[in-house]
Amino acid sequence: MSRIVGSCGIVCTECPAFIAYRTDDQALREKTSEEWSEMYGAPIKAADINCVGCLATEGVQISHCAECDIRACSQQTHQLSNCGLCSEYPCERIEKFFEFVPTCKGVLDEISASK
Repeated sequence: MSRIVGSCGIVCTECPAFIAYRTDDQALREKTSEEWSEMYGAPIKAADINCVGCLATEGVQISHCAECDIRACSQQTHQLSNCGLCSEYPCERIEKFFEFVPTCKGVLDEISASK
């Protein structure tokens, strides 16, 4: 399967929620649930560790996708699959996100450089 990059630069095909959904791996769901609950300081159930990827318009997604302003901006406002393709990249919104997930910057920088 080819690499799927979400709006913010998260590589969906490397995300445990995407992998758990695709492989129906309950042990991975449980492990990810524990890790993410601790990481984000909020209870995340193993049953919620399922996602078809950020670019999908149908199917199950991690609950944050519905409220993600980065996803809405890239897909609805700019009609692009990710921020690296945007003429305004990097903007203040995505720069703030990089403070929490710095690995996404390299992914989007690579995409931006190749356009």
